[in-house]
Amino acid sequence: MDNKDFKTRLRIAKKEILKKNTNENDKKGLFMGSAFRLGTELVAAVVVGTIIGFILDNWFDTKPWFIITFFFIGVIAGILNVIRVANNMQR
Repeated sequence: MDNKDFKTRLRIAKKEILKKNTNENDKKGLFMGSAFRLGTELVAAVVVGTIIGFILDNWFDTKPWFIITFFFIGVIAGILNVIRVANNMQR
């Protein structure tokens, strides 16, 4: 085996390793993005529901009933959004 053949094989092996590492990093980034999206979906629904409840409570002067009601509606909506998004990610 000569030196030129060895260098060629070494260069090809380095490219394969670099390509494999790049693919693994892309998968990790995709996973982190998906996890962040699921968390955001849940938190956003709860926050929006609570804000709507707070506004209605101030408007009707019924504290804390609308806040509690819309908090739980937000939790349910957030869970349903997470399930919907997770099902779409599986496809």
